[in-house]
Amino acid sequence: MLDLLNDLLWGKVLIGLLIAVGIGFTLGSRFVQFRYFGRMFRILGASQAFKRDKHGHLSSFQALLLSVAGRVGGGNIAGVAVAITLGGPGAIFWMWLVGLMGMATSYLECTLAQAYKTAQPDGTYRGGPAYYIARGLGQRWKWLAALYSVLLLVTFGFGFTALQSYAVATSFDDAFGIPVVFTGLGMAVIVGLIIFGGIKRIARVAEVLVPVMAVGYLLIAVVVLGMNLPRIPEVFLLIVNSAFGLEPAIGGSIGAAIMMGVKRGLFSNEAGLGSAPNVAAVAYVPHPANQGIVQAFSVFLDTLVICSATAFIILLSGAYDPASGADIGGVALTQVSLADHVGEWGRSFVSVALLLFGFSTILYNYYLGENSLNFFSESNVTLFNLFRIAVVVLCAWGAMTDLGTVFAFADVTMGFLALANLIALLMLFKPGLRIMRDFDEQIRAGIRHPVFDAKKFADLDIDPAAWEIEPEDIERLKRYGAPPPSASQPVK
Repeated sequence: MLDLLNDLLWGKVLIGLLIAVGIGFTLGSRFVQFRYFGRMFRILGASQAFKRDKHGHLSSFQALLLSVAGRVGGGNIAGVAVAITLGGPGAIFWMWLVGLMGMATSYLECTLAQAYKTAQPDGTYRGGPAYYIARGLGQRWKWLAALYSVLLLVTFGFGFTALQSYAVATSFDDAFGIPVVFTGLGMAVIVGLIIFGGIKRIARVAEVLVPVMAVGYLLIAVVVLGMNLPRIPEVFLLIVNSAFGLEPAIGGSIGAAIMMGVKRGLFSNEAGLGSAPNVAAVAYVPHPANQGIVQAFSVFLDTLVICSATAFIILLSGAYDPASGADIGGVALTQVSLADHVGEWGRSFVSVALLLFGFSTILYNYYLGENSLNFFSESNVTLFNLFRIAVVVLCAWGAMTDLGTVFAFADVTMGFLALANLIALLMLFKPGLRIMRDFDEQIRAGIRHPVFDAKKFADLDIDPAAWEIEPEDIERLKRYGAPPPSASQPVK
């Protein structure tokens, strides 16, 4: 039954919906992910002025790192290898295409998450699909927001936390011979020390961990590319030709290439699933579109950069040889491929990378679960602490348990999670465009850093307290060319 539901959801319904939303918003927004690609760096640069404030806010950059911590995981190492094994090199082309369209979807859902976020007493914010469903679609749809929150808790808070622990522990056992029980207990202790500090401590850890893991993995990929510089055009042509069936059968048919590329791309960057908007909403930014633009870049970094790094490591090696019929795939294929380039220590490097990617994803999954609980009971310390204890236990238990059935169940619940979010995105398409046009109009008026006036969008049931700007930040924004606040715009 689980396999049947998975095939129906991921093989037919969701792929069509995800592509439709991605292409639809790309066209409706006049290719927003490309128009504002360069602006992302300016937004992040300006966000550093807001990074260390006295009000407890989290910056756009910190929210970006939190989302990267979740998007970049085992799928970037094992998932890409699976796509190549089952779909051939052409799967990577379709993965790129899905990533480019997914940038628009991520822009839409993360802009909406920002617009409909709610202010918390400690200076942080809460938001995500449950919030933009409840506030954006009204009381009649609150049941969908509640269903989404339950699915988010079950899928990410519980299911994927245990699965990430299992993947990391088994990889370390294979690479270093460390028993899974020790890895599981070690992760449980470290995760507990972090998550009991709440979102601010998680953000501080992500600030250190995410750049180290992403830059480290990309550096080894650059080394591999440098060692195989003359062959890069050849591999690129292999990917493109295989995508359209112009190469002899390698790894899979054109249909398999499209299916695997689309599925792995969606699984990896999570655009449209509604998970990333939960962390995108925590940022303190002057306009919702700011974080939409930044989160679109997060998809680019995940799929177009890190997934591509894994793909080129595999395809430039002698390990990938579908003609031999060797049964090797997943993490093992990536490990063997890197070892082929740099020696046996490459296997250990992949295991360490998987540990860092998996560990950061566990922290991300925890916050998604906490955010789903907060939707039902705001700032309930007892409830949050019980959930934190459950996550610590899952880290230890998951490392020592075969989770095949759990994985299949989590895939199904994630499918329904995505379905709920995509329905909401289709219904909130117009408000998303309206917020984007407000940003566009200010840019055309010569304002370098647009400011969101919540009173102009009072009909959208936006929380005005979430858009109060600190007095010192008004002065900073003026220096960046932003307009002074209007009489209707709240200023603390």
